[in-house]
Amino acid sequence: MLAFLPFLVVALALLGAVHWYVWRRLVRDVTAPGGLPRRLGTVALVVLPLLSVAALVSGRAGVPFPVEQAVAWPGFLWLAVLLYVVLGLVVGEAVRPLLLRVLARRAAAVPEVVPAAVPVLVPERGPEPEPAPREPVPEAGEVSRRLFVSRVVGGAAAAVAVGTVANGTHGVLRGPRVKRVTVPLAKLPRAAHGYRIAVVSDIHLGPILGRAHTQRIVDSINATQPDLIAVVGDLVDGTVENLGPAAEPLARLRARHGSFFVTGNHEYFSGADAWVDHVRELGLRPLRNERLEIAAGFDLAGVDDVAGEREGRGPDFVRALGDRDRSRTAVLLAHQPVVIEDAVAHGVDLQLSGHTHGGQLWPGNFLADLANPTVAGLERYGDTQLYVSRGAGAWGPPVRVGAPSDITVVQLASKQA
Repeated sequence: MLAFLPFLVVALALLGAVHWYVWRRLVRDVTAPGGLPRRLGTVALVVLPLLSVAALVSGRAGVPFPVEQAVAWPGFLWLAVLLYVVLGLVVGEAVRPLLLRVLARRAAAVPEVVPAAVPVLVPERGPEPEPAPREPVPEAGEVSRRLFVSRVVGGAAAAVAVGTVANGTHGVLRGPRVKRVTVPLAKLPRAAHGYRIAVVSDIHLGPILGRAHTQRIVDSINATQPDLIAVVGDLVDGTVENLGPAAEPLARLRARHGSFFVTGNHEYFSGADAWVDHVRELGLRPLRNERLEIAAGFDLAGVDDVAGEREGRGPDFVRALGDRDRSRTAVLLAHQPVVIEDAVAHGVDLQLSGHTHGGQLWPGNFLADLANPTVAGLERYGDTQLYVSRGAGAWGPPVRVGAPSDITVVQLASKQA
């Protein structure tokens, strides 16, 4: 806990600095001192970050689930809006001086009409004392131009941010779209040509995404009529007690050769063993560092997530793949793409992963690219191919920008067909 304290202090300081900047540009610069709009804006920029912090920590703090749900919506949505407001305001810093210059030139181009002087008789008085020097005061025209530009830039940044987040939220709540990818495999027998695996990851059931979200995913998967279903981790953000009912529609998944599950890092934040037992009750088969032969003619293996190493249940590739016949095609389910080097070393032909969300919120894809070998899609590493799904849900803000959610039907292709 003490090791985590410096990071927490830095994070809170950064959060405070960002909100001060937003308050300055969206409240102070565009409202009159002491007015109701300024007071309301100030209150909002105090309450909203508190709700965001509460949304982030409430799940692990053990607060009642209804309270967690109550703070999740406003707290997480504000984090997404904050990201795009800040990006918009930063762009506005470059636009602001250009607008001021244009308005100043237009004002200078308009001839000023000066009324004719009227003589006024003033009685003679003694010499006036010289006034004390004063600070230069901006002209009224300059003040009005600055206020106008601040309102235009701030209003545009806020409108773009809200519109972006609204569209991204609609995409998540609408449910994932189905993608289809064909993967040719050299050792795949002809009998398995055209075999379809429905891959779904990062469903993230929690205080925001619940039973209706699960049902949409189940309906979309079943409509593809897959041969096999692979749920590759991060199913939940919470306990079985709170989210068990939300996961129940998974019992209606249908595939010729069944449904399989491997843990993700978020399962280890939520009670991995309890969730493994629960998904087994729902009819999914957990693969915990194990392998089985699929009747179509290939091996299916699954490994625990690397986050499980803290509990002594991390990925064990020797146990899952060490003694297999390497003349057979091997398909591996592993939540995080970072284990691809182990997959290559153990002769895996195709690894199916998730975890990255494709970045979820642009420009998060650039950060995800720094931490993962592949952020989304299909890539080859030696003789092993890696497919990474963007996931079917969202973590934190129920928002996706530039990284739409997906369920992928991976169709295996035999080069012998």
